Amino acid sequence: MTADLASRSAENDSALAPLRQPLFRALWIAAFASNIGTWIQDVGAAWLMTSLSASPVMVALVRTASAFPMFLFALPAGALADVLDRRRLLLFTQALMLAAAAMLALLTFAGLTTPVTLLLLTFALGLGTALNAPAWQAMVAELVPRAQLAPAVSLNSVSINLARSVGPAIGGLLIAAVGPGATFAFNALSFCGVIYVLYRWRRQPVETVLPAERVYGAMRAGIRYVRHAPAVLAVLARSIAFTVFASALLALLPTLARFELGRGPAGYGVLLGFFGAGAVLSVTLLTRARATLSAERIVTVAVLSFAAALFVLAWTPLPALVDFAVFVAGGAWLALLSTFNSSIQAVVPSWVRGRALAISILVFFGSMALGAAVWGYVAASFGLTVTYTAAAIGALIGLAATHRLRIAKGEALDLSPSVHWPALNIVKEFPSHRGPVVVTVEYVIDPEQARHFRRVMRRVRRIRRRDGAISWGLLADVERDDRYTETFVVESWLEHLRQHERVTVTDRALLQKASSFHVGGEPPRVTHYVVEPLSS
Repeated sequence: MTADLASRSAENDSALAPLRQPLFRALWIAAFASNIGTWIQDVGAAWLMTSLSASPVMVALVRTASAFPMFLFALPAGALADVLDRRRLLLFTQALMLAAAAMLALLTFAGLTTPVTLLLLTFALGLGTALNAPAWQAMVAELVPRAQLAPAVSLNSVSINLARSVGPAIGGLLIAAVGPGATFAFNALSFCGVIYVLYRWRRQPVETVLPAERVYGAMRAGIRYVRHAPAVLAVLARSIAFTVFASALLALLPTLARFELGRGPAGYGVLLGFFGAGAVLSVTLLTRARATLSAERIVTVAVLSFAAALFVLAWTPLPALVDFAVFVAGGAWLALLSTFNSSIQAVVPSWVRGRALAISILVFFGSMALGAAVWGYVAASFGLTVTYTAAAIGALIGLAATHRLRIAKGEALDLSPSVHWPALNIVKEFPSHRGPVVVTVEYVIDPEQARHFRRVMRRVRRIRRRDGAISWGLLADVERDDRYTETFVVESWLEHLRQHERVTVTDRALLQKASSFHVGGEPPRVTHYVVEPLSS
């Protein structure tokens, strides 16, 4: 009994360990207050739209207006998060969201809000969230040690969902007492705490001798990295397979609460509170589950639980069962999103973390926006029973279709920069933007080891392409069966220098393994070529 209690205490201690970091703790508390404001506003916007229009399509479009900016701007925001100072970017985005919420509050108090106005200002808040999210998520790795990254990601999810468990109820009471305008005013004030903490943060700049990437080039580099990162692609595919169908629950919850259950704004807030409470409770279970279950098993159980909750919402007339189903769905939702997010953060190096997370956000919110709009039209045509049933079946099909795509935890990876490249003896000066650059690496390989060498080089190709190569090839000498030449092309000399900075310690170990097949007396010969312009 004593040992069991000690074990549980250790688990809880591990889950809360990031809160011992002063800056993370201060930002977590400020973000929690801001998240309460966000969920209060979410209730206000959805309920105001049900007053302005009874159409399920218009109600669902509130969710779309909030999520669609993520689809449009997540990738540029991720590039900005990696190129600009993240602290300054976050200060700007928080101020933008404060202004949008304040404007919506003033218009609503004045009785001037229309459905179009509500959607436009909700879109503006979504824009601020889109620009904020990649930098905010990438910032976590700067605030806590690597061993505390997964608990820190979960704690951020707890902040969102704990706020979800109390914010909607507060929002419902504010609407009943003062009106929807009060929810927007509260949200505007809630950004002030985050702005204060960020203003006082003295962030250490990332040191590099190279000039900062341009935003467009940074976006291309981020897409190229993700395209050649199977661990990230697996997470994105699993996220799409779940989110497109799961979006039906939240998008149509206001319609379910008001028109099927006959609840007022406070009742709708309580319903959202059950969703948030389930998410908060799941954190304790998730901490224990991570110690005994694979990420794949956690994802499977969570999807099955969410699908079961959708079936209950489709067919039960009992309010108590509806509340319980929403509670279960909230727990499954947090388990999935926390697992997806922590997996990407664990397998992606810091130089591209903002962009990789931005692509993940783009996929998630794009799926949410598409799903919300589609399920809104399905509900308008066929009713909520058919809609929730179809969404549940779709989630199960998505799970079956993607179960072979494994979710990586990344514990064995060392993603710190390798910084092992020797200085080159450059005999001819040329501009750093000159390119393309062709790099060749010559190997002499024992023919009996050639098959194993080619297997390793397939993984080397992935590293080269992820870190900047626009093409890659392995050439076999037709006159000698023991000589191979690796060749890859980079857009410019500057981009090749960035490629050097991007190699991690884990990548270096694989490159050394490839070199270990070389049987020549000297190391593999590396040659750099820059395309020479032909003058007229």
